[in-house]
Amino acid sequence: VFPSGGVILAFVVSFIIFVVRYYHQRRESQRLRHQMLQQERQARETVEAKNEQIQALNEQLQDENLRLAAELEITERIQRMILPSAEELRSIAGLDLAGYMQPADDVGGDYYDVLQREGTVAISIGDVTGHGLESGLVMLMTQTAVQALLHSGETDPVRFLNTLNRTIYNNVQRMASDKNLTLCLLDYRSGELKLSGQHEEMIVVRRDGTVKLVDTIDLGFPIGLESEIAPFINQTTVHLQPGDGVVLYTDGITEAENESQEQYGLERLCEVVSRHWLQSAEGIKDAVVADVRGFIGEGEIYDDITLLVLKQK
Repeated sequence: VFPSGGVILAFVVSFIIFVVRYYHQRRESQRLRHQMLQQERQARETVEAKNEQIQALNEQLQDENLRLAAELEITERIQRMILPSAEELRSIAGLDLAGYMQPADDVGGDYYDVLQREGTVAISIGDVTGHGLESGLVMLMTQTAVQALLHSGETDPVRFLNTLNRTIYNNVQRMASDKNLTLCLLDYRSGELKLSGQHEEMIVVRRDGTVKLVDTIDLGFPIGLESEIAPFINQTTVHLQPGDGVVLYTDGITEAENESQEQYGLERLCEVVSRHWLQSAEGIKDAVVADVRGFIGEGEIYDDITLLVLKQK
């Protein structure tokens, strides 16, 4: 029995519909596959472009790091170059002097200087808040301004410190910085030591090793913190005999911590100074530095360390 014409026609139509759907689905599948491949290619190209951008940024960052490292190295070298040399300190008649400074970072915010002028020895020591490049820049400004005022012949402590303060204050404001510093100025002439400015307590040591502390809190005001500090500036005088002297320092010494987070402290500093006072200024300086280093041990140095020892011959 042969199928009727209607059945055959229905079969043919069904077959044609099947073939059409098949090829339509195949084309759609190919289109989707092509679209996916195109999306994958675009994604790969995007990733490659991003990788190139990252590579370029890494290279730029490396260049910036190298440039910054070079700038830090230059600033550090300048800081060390402007410190008084051992030869300068030895050339000062009537005094035995030794100084030491170790920054916590490549660039420090501590400062000291010694300058002879017309029979007077001008000594200064300061400590800028924080440490690093910005503190180092303020330190360099301070050293330059102090030198300029000394060479101009300014001797009045109120005018000296007030002018210095206005200079540093204006620069700090321009920098949009919050940096300021403690600073003491000492004028020495023929056994008379005049002290002005606010800093750490000054250690006065007599020939027999007896220690006395001079508080500087009422002798000045932090430099660069306010625009006008003249009302806060005062001066005190200490008389020295042969064998007497003073020790100046920054809080990087007294606040140095050991591995148990104990601070070195002013009492220990005075004890070490007193015990080694019969040595030269250089010997006393070396003894203090060795003791501080031994105290810190493997601990981290958190702040700049500065020490200045002065003995009258």
